[in-house]
Amino acid sequence: MIYKYDASNEQCPLPLVKMRLTLKKLKDNDSYFIRIADNGSKSDIPNYLTNKGYQYTQQQLDNSIVELHIKIGKLL
Repeated sequence: MIYKYDASNEQCPLPLVKMRLTLKKLKDNDSYFIRIADNGSKSDIPNYLTNKGYQYTQQQLDNSIVELHIKIGKLL
C-alpha cells in the first residue's frame, strides 16, 4: 500500500510525530511519501530514519519542499 502525507505547511515536531505513528502501522512492501519544508523537519526526519534503519530516498521538489520516500520491507 502507498501512503502519502503532505507536511509542507506544518512545523517540526508535528511532521516527525505523525510520521512515526504511521510508520508503526506499515507492513512489508508498503511505501510512505512525506513532503516537508520546515528546516527542523528536514534535519530531524532523515536523522530519525537513518538512526532507526529505514530505507529511504530524498528528492528536492522545489526551493523549499523535500519529498522522502520510505520503503518498508526486509533487506535482501
